[in-house]
Amino acid sequence: MCVVEDPSGLALPPGSAELMPPEALSRFHAFMRRDVTTSETEWMQVDLFKARIERLDLSKLHLVHELTVSVFWPHRPPDIEMALGLGTGYIALDEIVRPLGTAMGFPSGEDYAMLGMMVTTPRLQALGTGRRLLRRVMRDQAGRDLRLSATREGYRLYESAGFTPVGLVYQHQGRARAIRPPDPVQGVSIRPMAEGDLPAIRALDAHAYGAVRARVLDALLDISEVIVAERGGEIEGYAMLRRFGKGRVIGPLVAEQDGVAMLLAAEFIMAHEGAFLRLDTIIDSPRFEAFVSAAGLGVYDTVTDMRFGRLRRAQSGPLTFGLAMHSLG
Repeated sequence: MCVVEDPSGLALPPGSAELMPPEALSRFHAFMRRDVTTSETEWMQVDLFKARIERLDLSKLHLVHELTVSVFWPHRPPDIEMALGLGTGYIALDEIVRPLGTAMGFPSGEDYAMLGMMVTTPRLQALGTGRRLLRRVMRDQAGRDLRLSATREGYRLYESAGFTPVGLVYQHQGRARAIRPPDPVQGVSIRPMAEGDLPAIRALDAHAYGAVRARVLDALLDISEVIVAERGGEIEGYAMLRRFGKGRVIGPLVAEQDGVAMLLAAEFIMAHEGAFLRLDTIIDSPRFEAFVSAAGLGVYDTVTDMRFGRLRRAQSGPLTFGLAMHSLG
């Protein structure tokens, strides 16, 4: 068995450690001090039975779906299939192949990754399964700034691993209802995406997200309706809509100001009146949130955006008003 015993082998990109609170780095080193096996299968004792951790692949899609259903996540098999195709990770199984937990990493380039699809059955959340899975994906993403969306149940685990909170992600969802269109923004028009808009969309997304995520964008473009906000011949915002969970999700949605974000969201909301829609936002904009809520998409839940390393997500210029999904940012 080969193990990683030295936490220094899990360094952050240059300059990132200096931006982390010292106590968070101390928690990280303590968390990673435990041996992490590099073998393909790891056996462990969980309560009164044995379990194993294996690599995730598409052949385990049905097991991941079974697990998400058990914790009331809304993900459909196609939603999980997309995630499995975009990242790498692990699944914990008991001796009769019942799924116990999963964790994945979604790298963008050599210095950044989103962690997601981190699910543990409620009865095992206090028994260390999640800790083992998290150590594995953090080891796999060594040398990268990391970000994740923490549920209330998972927050203490991620904090113990060195992650620090950034802000809340508000999960808006519900049946879209008739609304008065938002006030126009001078010079801005909303239209369907044209092929020539792709370079501008990629540039906007890279700025707002904090990394180039070409594979994720390509996968989303293949299955989404896409609209853009144009002013004076320049693209200054975009939004996607695709099937997800109980209905459809609006995201990513990138814009430089809340007025433009409202115009983009309204285009999809008005086109799908009566349908179940979801929009996850991290932007603290009472105006934008009030508009979305008035359209029938009230706040259903919140999770906490957390980072290990640099913040990365833009704080000015084009901003991410709508996430692709919690696991992808």
